[in-house]
Amino acid sequence: MKRRTYLKSVLAGAASLAAAGPATLNAAPGASGKIQLHVDLSVDPAKEQEMLHNFQTVFRPAAAKQPGYVDAQMLKLHSALQGSTPAGLNYRFALTFASEDLRQKWVASATHQKVWPTIEKTLSSTNYTVLLFDVA
Repeated sequence: MKRRTYLKSVLAGAASLAAAGPATLNAAPGASGKIQLHVDLSVDPAKEQEMLHNFQTVFRPAAAKQPGYVDAQMLKLHSALQGSTPAGLNYRFALTFASEDLRQKWVASATHQKVWPTIEKTLSSTNYTVLLFDVA
């Protein structure tokens, strides 16, 4: 009986590897294909609650419906433990998608064109830094 269970496990594992395809078999350890976008924001203190409300009730729910969406977070700066922060920075927006191609499709969508301005209108400056990371 144990041999039968073992063989089923081995065959199931082999089948899942075959279904994953050669790209997955040759991928570097930790390579997930996921990306994370970081946007450093200067939110107008008088509009902070509006921005948080729009992020939680407008932007994130719309993004969550998109193919490839993984996560969206709005991080409020607590302090700089080493080095200095860019002038005016008080929030960092982090968006994770399954791939950069899927994120680009989201950015090009009519929905994104409608919901991003609800965040951007609360900023004291639209000259923000945007960084794209591969999730290792």
